[in-house]
Amino acid sequence: MKKRSFLSAHSILLLISVFVAGLTYLIPSGKFDQLSFDQEDKVFQIVSSEMTYNLPATQYTLDSLKIPIQLEKFESGAISKPVGVPGSYKEIESNPQGLWALAQAPIKGIIEAADIIFLVLIIGGLIGIMNEIKVFDSGIASLSKGLKGKEFLLIVVTTVLIALGGTTFGLAEETMAFIPILVPVFIAARYDALTAVASIFLGSSIGTMCSTVNPFSTIIASDAAGITWTEGLDGRLFMLLICLTITIAYLMWYGKRVQNNPAKSLLYENWENPLKKQDPNDEVVPLNAKSRMILVVFALSFVVMVMGVSKYDWWFVEMTTTFLVASVLIALLAKMKEGQFIKAFMSGASDLLSVAFIIGIARGVSILMNDGNISDSVLYYASTATEGMSKGLFVNALFFVYNGLSFLIPSSSGMAVLTMPIMSPLGTSVGVPAEVIVNAYQFGQGIFAIINPTSLILMSLGVVSIGYNVWLKFIWPLLAVLTLVAMIFLTISVV
Repeated sequence: MKKRSFLSAHSILLLISVFVAGLTYLIPSGKFDQLSFDQEDKVFQIVSSEMTYNLPATQYTLDSLKIPIQLEKFESGAISKPVGVPGSYKEIESNPQGLWALAQAPIKGIIEAADIIFLVLIIGGLIGIMNEIKVFDSGIASLSKGLKGKEFLLIVVTTVLIALGGTTFGLAEETMAFIPILVPVFIAARYDALTAVASIFLGSSIGTMCSTVNPFSTIIASDAAGITWTEGLDGRLFMLLICLTITIAYLMWYGKRVQNNPAKSLLYENWENPLKKQDPNDEVVPLNAKSRMILVVFALSFVVMVMGVSKYDWWFVEMTTTFLVASVLIALLAKMKEGQFIKAFMSGASDLLSVAFIIGIARGVSILMNDGNISDSVLYYASTATEGMSKGLFVNALFFVYNGLSFLIPSSSGMAVLTMPIMSPLGTSVGVPAEVIVNAYQFGQGIFAIINPTSLILMSLGVVSIGYNVWLKFIWPLLAVLTLVAMIFLTISVV
């Protein structure tokens, strides 16, 4: 019998869209009042379902609304997004998302996610140029010789460096740029593509899950919970070390199995690298001075991207521009003709067009939830369900609540400002410190992000055409261990 293939990432996301659209008919629409700070007029603006009005920008206003945030956090810009007002939830007129809204959602998602989509396409174009001039193959061949007998360093160095980026400045979407680069390197070291994607994606996931000074999660969540980011830092550093060690050990175990017996690879039966354009019989040209110069420019484009994001507040426009400039410089160094450059660039971009659609469809799911006004309702019912629990039960229930909420709200900063003013006072009422609430938010969101189809995993897998079912089969043992470790740590924190 012919083996039935698993659904593609696109189909999975479209089915999730249908499911979410159905939820908008079942879950009552509701909203928390939103408080934001007007930097120009120096007043608080409250937006409710009934009206919009201003209040004096004072600490007394925040205290009277039971928002556990210091005024200076708004004045300094540390809290820039609207904050949910505790106890203000109200049901509003239902806005179910029908067939027309469902059909529009992927289109709206593609338009809304244009920034990251263009980053992916430009990176694809850069890879296409490197494939065309065959310099990348020469570099990989040279690197594989240098790593002979020390291939495990690829896993360790890749995972640790990306985890450091994740824990310090929230390296996440940017890691997609590394996947088409490092997959051939891992394959040359006799690993499979899954090992490469896992080292990159899990490095980022563990780093952001155990964020230490990440402004997009730890700092903004701590501010929204009314504490300093240094509270609970020792625990997060401990968790980063433990979870990173467990993850690297698992990756090395799997990678060693593949090296010893390629049939043990979960990709062994059917996988073809969609980014590989060369004929396997092509002779690899040895590196020369020009080739080395091209590889230096290529590598520097990634260094510049990371430096720009971490130090100069770069985002997608600046990152995309960096790779576009690198493409042109490499073409000039290689003395490519104009027509050859355009053809190679477009061919490389088209290889990642499928990933661009995955990104857009995933964003469309969030649009359905926002337009259906069910995100706040889910938060309200979740907070009500955890009210009055014992400390140990509460913190673990909150951990799983954040697992679920991260499906509805994939943005870490958006999750923090929406939920922390609600959950922090709730935790205080049962004797759970605010820093533990922040940890439950980070661990819950971080754990589920490893398999969250509305987050980065489907996009990362899509770059090299690895099925979601393969990822689930690969990741479940590690996911179970990390979940258990997080629950034990949270329980010890409050007992």
